Amino acid sequence: MDDLTGFQRDLLYVIAGADQPSGQDVKEEIEGYYSSEINHGRLYPNLDTLVNKELVEKGQLDRRTNYYAITDDGLEAIEQRREWERQYVDV
Repeated sequence: MDDLTGFQRDLLYVIAGADQPSGQDVKEEIEGYYSSEINHGRLYPNLDTLVNKELVEKGQLDRRTNYYAITDDGLEAIEQRREWERQYVDV
């Protein structure tokens, strides 16, 4: 996970916390966190990066809508990140 941007990590966390969200669902959730609009040109290339790194899988809900789901590798990456964070911030 050390090669992901902060934005990509945030996307990964959003996907992990949802049940197969669509790209639009991810967009709405991340916009709420960032308190600003996220354009498609930023969102979808970053989602594709997570898919290419096999941290997220992408499937089709219907002809126009894709869903995203966390993979086992994605969950492991999140856990490794949390362990690293706990070295510095024990909450």
